[in-house]
Parts: sequence; C-alpha cells; structure tokens
Amino acid sequence: MKPLAQATAVEFASVRFVLTDMDETLTYRGRLHADTYSALERLRDAGVTVIPVTGAPAGWCDQMARMWPVDGVIGENGGFFFQRDPSGHDIARTFWHPDAARAEVAARLQAIAEAVQGALPQARLAQDQPFRLTSVAFARPDDPVLCGKILSALKEAGADATVNNLWILGWIGGYDKLAMARRVLAETFSLNIDDDRDAVLYSGDSTNDAPMFAFFRHTVGVSTVRDYLSEISTPPAWITQGPGGAGFVEIADAVIQAKKTR
Repeated sequence: MKPLAQATAVEFASVRFVLTDMDETLTYRGRLHADTYSALERLRDAGVTVIPVTGAPAGWCDQMARMWPVDGVIGENGGFFFQRDPSGHDIARTFWHPDAARAEVAARLQAIAEAVQGALPQARLAQDQPFRLTSVAFARPDDPVLCGKILSALKEAGADATVNNLWILGWIGGYDKLAMARRVLAETFSLNIDDDRDAVLYSGDSTNDAPMFAFFRHTVGVSTVRDYLSEISTPPAWITQGPGGAGFVEIADAVIQAKKTR
C-alpha cells in the first residue's frame, strides 16, 4: 500500500464508477459527517457513478437509495441492489435470488441462525436483524475466539460467511460483493468489469472488502484498514491518511482532481 497523497494527479483519470463500503468507510464511529455526504455529491456532479456496496441491512439501504446522492446501493454483502426510481418516490429492487426462491432461502437462513445460537448461546443477533432480507447477522464480539466460532458455525450450518467491523454475516448463494457488483454494473450500467476494470475505484476498510481489493486495480483503504490486513490476502493499492469518512473525502478529492486534470 502507498499513501494516497503520493498518487499522481492523473492516477484515477480512467475512473467512471466509485464503489465504496459504507460502515467505517463512509461513516466513522457510526456517524456520517457532512463533508463525506458532500463528497458523494461532488463525485456525482463530476460525472462519476457512485454505488455503496455494503453489508448493511435492507432497511438502511432502502433509505440510502432513496435519499443519498448515490446511483444505487448493493446491500447485505451482495444480496440485492436497490435503485431510486426517476420519480423520486419508488425503489427498484433486484435480488440475487429469483423471487420464487426467496421464501425458501429466508427459511433456511432462519434455521441456520437458530442452529448457531443453539451451538453458541453467547452469539447475539445484530440489532438490525429485523431489517434484513437476505442475510443473518451476528454482532461481532470483542472476543476473537468467539468471533471465529460464530464464523465457523455459520459455515458448518451451510451458510456463506464473512466478517466486517460490525457484523459476522451469513447468507446463501455463493455470491459476495464482487459477484453482485459484476452483475449490477453489467445489467444496469452496461459495464463489463472483466474488460474494463480500470473504470472502477473501490474503497473499503475491512475483511469483507477483500474480493474487491483483489480484483480491481484502483483500490483504496481508509486508514483503519490496517487493523484487518492480516485477514485480507490482497491489500488495497492505496491508503488514506484519515479514517472512515475523512479518508473517503481524500478519495473523492483525488478522483475529482484526476477528472479535471484529464
């Protein structure tokens, strides 16, 4: 990783899409600051398509897609894509699983959650679980041993699983952030990332961002990504000076400057 401040003025000139994690990448200590929100607006004003790609629940993502200056939201680690209708009042929802399969998947996830809680009574469902549609989330405990046990229990029960700074996430379907991003960018924005991966910059901060860091060339970690490097096989190419939203402002500034310079 190199400090983002060392990037040349044209390093990100090819970037047309900024995909970004949300928790502790756009936020910091759970809060979204005005400068970060403004950075999202400035990117869009510069002609950049902005899409949060997050483990956050559907309830949060619905609000973000409706009210934030973004072009859609991929949520629950790839379970769906929500996009604001041009009317401004409705949301178009695309799920990884076809509609006919979603009830069965939800029932399987409920059974998996109960199995994990039965095996590990200390495991606590995330407070936002009632607002999830495609995943089960456990609050990430401070105890790394218990965290590992919950992660293993999810996998043993038949779920795909990962962790980030807030949750231990379980889902069914074999997808991840990268798989859903590939699908959304192709189907909604006519971008084949296998042919044009330099069109995308990805920013993140933790373990479930690893597939994105490994695939894209333009990748930036906010400063707190250092806490998770032991869990990320390919680190981001660049790192910001500031944590969370302050780091994202640095990223937005670098992309916008590159667009102006070009």
